Amino acid sequence: MTKYQHIAALLLRLATAANFLSAVADRFGFWGKPGDPGVSWGNWENFVLYNQQVNSFLPPSFALFLGTTATVLEIILPVMLILGWKIRLAALGSAALTLGFALAMTYSFGIKAPLNYAVFVDFTSAFLLATIGYHRWSIDALSAGNTSSKEKIFV
Repeated sequence: MTKYQHIAALLLRLATAANFLSAVADRFGFWGKPGDPGVSWGNWENFVLYNQQVNSFLPPSFALFLGTTATVLEIILPVMLILGWKIRLAALGSAALTLGFALAMTYSFGIKAPLNYAVFVDFTSAFLLATIGYHRWSIDALSAGNTSSKEKIFV
């Protein structure tokens, strides 16, 4: 990989992590109250209601479980990406979670909703991240030993 590809891979990891953490921050009110400019939910209750709408094909009682599961994953996976620990696993998990969201949005709201929020871009960028074999600035690289003379590919 070139110097610029290493930088691009790092930025892709950080941007993917930021997308997830920003959504989590919104549902806990860190970006503001419900109704504030740029705030999607503003609190947990509004997020769970939105989750019901997104997953309209499931009974409403599933919304809390799915919302909690998504939130836990949307905290764990980006932390793994930021640290560079088990990047491939974190990226594949991020891609799967985002693809599930995109498909649920498509079913419940139509194709325009996930396109407006670039959810398919988030999915494909996370999937692309999973295909990068070596991440210079990561715990994965540190645990693999000295790679300054030649890069190692991790599958």
